[in-house]
Amino acid sequence: MDLKDYIRSIPDYPKKGILFRDITTLIKDEKAFSNCIDQIVNKSKNFNFDKIAAIESRGFVFASAVSYLVEKPFIMLRKKNKLPAEKYSVDFELEYGKATIEVHKDSVKKNDKVLIIDDLIATGGTAEAAAKLIEISEGSVAGFIFVINLFDLGGCDKLVESGHKIQSLIEFPGH
Repeated sequence: MDLKDYIRSIPDYPKKGILFRDITTLIKDEKAFSNCIDQIVNKSKNFNFDKIAAIESRGFVFASAVSYLVEKPFIMLRKKNKLPAEKYSVDFELEYGKATIEVHKDSVKKNDKVLIIDDLIATGGTAEAAAKLIEISEGSVAGFIFVINLFDLGGCDKLVESGHKIQSLIEFPGH
């Protein structure tokens, strides 16, 4: 099954010049979604990890299913002011703005190896912020799995240059 066939491309969303890769068409198809989760589970075998983290919000869709299947704890990396308990925060730049992500201070323990899963990587700003959250929590990043890599925007290259191990299921140009 070619998962590319289940990704809808929407030009000029959320602003002019952005070609948005929409995963809702993949997750609404039960066979494509199941195949996608199976592929992520298979790729997760290439990593040594204790926990799975995902970036809000689309990353949650994939990571929670994988967490269940591989029987590893699931950590939510949330947007600013969405977590009620003590938390760590990291500010970062997006392709089209600024943002903050946070994690509860008790989510990652010292020396936990955390696999980060997200739907898509573009310029890598969000993924870098996620890695920083894990590291300030005294854990380490086991690696990243992305459903979609927008290869020409350089996010994966940036993560690899920082010493991170990366896997993705689908490659698309960013524009």
